[in-house]
Amino acid sequence: MSDLTRQSLRKTFGSFATGVTVVTTASREGDHGMTLNAFMSVSLEPPLVSISLARDSRMLRLLRRSRAYVVNVLRHDMEPLAMHFSGRNDPKLRDVLVQENGCPVIPGAVARIFAHVESEVEAGDHAIIIGRVSAVHREPSASPLLFCYGRFHQISNNDHADGD
Repeated sequence: MSDLTRQSLRKTFGSFATGVTVVTTASREGDHGMTLNAFMSVSLEPPLVSISLARDSRMLRLLRRSRAYVVNVLRHDMEPLAMHFSGRNDPKLRDVLVQENGCPVIPGAVARIFAHVESEVEAGDHAIIIGRVSAVHREPSASPLLFCYGRFHQISNNDHADGD
């Protein structure tokens, strides 16, 4: 059994390839977004998704007030947006969010999943937010941005099949 340290956990968890999302919400202070790969579908009936947020994150405080969020699945060429919304502010991307269904979204994302907070579960240093999906939008021909081993990756167009 290996040492169970924060660093060994981070590296081990990082070996799981994930999609890259930006979760967005509206607040009195304005629209806010945060890069997140801790996202998963929970249920088709009822339609539920979950995100995991650090208990001390600004996004968690805003979601507790707004009760609504959008999961924007980033397209393969949106790495600059992932970096911007992870705290590496790029002034050129300051006004990237647009309104759709009354919520801030990233135009051109592979998918947008609109959800309302249904419940919250405390889990260690994070909170798991379970949201009821109210609407979805998808770009069938777009390929997602992936993250694994601490780096961004892409699926080639030859590997992408929509399945519709």
